Amino acid sequence: MASIQRSATSSGSEAGDLQIDERKRKRMLSNRESARRSRMRKQKQLEDLTDEVSRLQGANKKLVENITAKEEACAETEAANSILRVQTMELTERLRFLNSILEIAEEVGGLSVEIPDIPDPLLKPWQIPHPTQAIMATANMFLR
Repeated sequence: MASIQRSATSSGSEAGDLQIDERKRKRMLSNRESARRSRMRKQKQLEDLTDEVSRLQGANKKLVENITAKEEACAETEAANSILRVQTMELTERLRFLNSILEIAEEVGGLSVEIPDIPDPLLKPWQIPHPTQAIMATANMFLR
C-alpha cells in the first residue's frame, strides 16, 4: 500500500508539476506578447516623433525662407526710401531757389505772385502735399 500511495503521490505531484509548468508557459507567452506590444508601441512612437521632426524641419525651413525674403524686401524698401529722401531734399532746394527767383521777379517787375511756404518734408512727411492735390487745386483755380 505504501508503494501505491507513493505512486499516487508522485503522480499527483507530477500533475501539480505539469500544472505549474503550464502556468509558467502561459506566463512566459503572456510576457512575450506584452514585450512585443511594448516594442511595437515604442516603434510607433519613434516613427511618430520622426515624422514630427520632419514636419517641423520643413515648417522651420519655410519660416527661414519667409524671414529672408522679408529682410530682403525691407532692405530694398529702405534703399528706395533713402533715394526718395535725397530726391525730396534736392527738389526742396530747387523749389526754394525757384521761389527766390519769383521773389526777385516780384520785387523787380512788380508782379504779385503767391509763394507758398515750403514745409520741411523730413520733419512731417505725412503733411507733404500729394502732386494730385496740387494739380486739382490748380485746376480748380482755372475753373472759377
